[in-house]
Amino acid sequence: MSHASRVSRAPTAVFWLATLLGLFAIPLSLAKNHSPAQPANSTPPLRIPSDVAWTQETLTIISSGDSFRGLLLARRCNHCHGEEGFSSVPAYPNLAGLDRLSFWKQVEDFRSGKRISPIMQTIAEGLAARDSADLAAYYALLPTASDPLENRAFPQPMQDPSRATIAIRLIVFGDGQRGIPPCQSCHGPVSYVKGAPRLDVQNGTYLAEQLDHFSNGSRTNDINVRMRSIAIQLTAEEKTALSECYGAGLGPGANSR
Repeated sequence: MSHASRVSRAPTAVFWLATLLGLFAIPLSLAKNHSPAQPANSTPPLRIPSDVAWTQETLTIISSGDSFRGLLLARRCNHCHGEEGFSSVPAYPNLAGLDRLSFWKQVEDFRSGKRISPIMQTIAEGLAARDSADLAAYYALLPTASDPLENRAFPQPMQDPSRATIAIRLIVFGDGQRGIPPCQSCHGPVSYVKGAPRLDVQNGTYLAEQLDHFSNGSRTNDINVRMRSIAIQLTAEEKTALSECYGAGLGPGANSR
């Protein structure tokens, strides 16, 4: 090393030595500039869509719910979801007949923040595991047949009945070219996937909003990214057709109510 190089490095060495001895304080901006650079190809941390795991312990807790106690707890839910599980507001989901696993998963996702809703997150945080299981047991037992004294929003007539053809095709057959499975293969009546709710008695406006949330990424609590990968491929007309068809009570399985 040349004499000039040793001289040019001396001030820097003196500065850092003085810093280590506490003589100077390094400004935060300077410290950041000397921090190791992040690799350009670094990947973001893995995001887990849901903390729910279908373990034997979880299934035992859910199956042990007390429906009578759930009836008492459900009084706080009636304002939005109806006294018998059918909401009078189309944008709020119906809970009557919802299977225990689906109900449990959504409450847990709200509690953990995996599914975002300021109202539901606050409510879920106040529920113990037993409370969620009891509510799930209660709503699963509620009948879905109509009651003349109810003011439920479901069913709502389709704004354009011709869209029913589009919806039924996707519900029954899906679209193999786009890798979209039939809706009924997860949401019934052909098959039910754990945590996938039945849709044959669900409000159309609520379904339309959820399809939009899945497609734009604002709802991300679907395990294995199943709903996001499907919804993002649906056209606006297809999403409208599906939500209106189910909301009108025309989906497969509706006749079994």
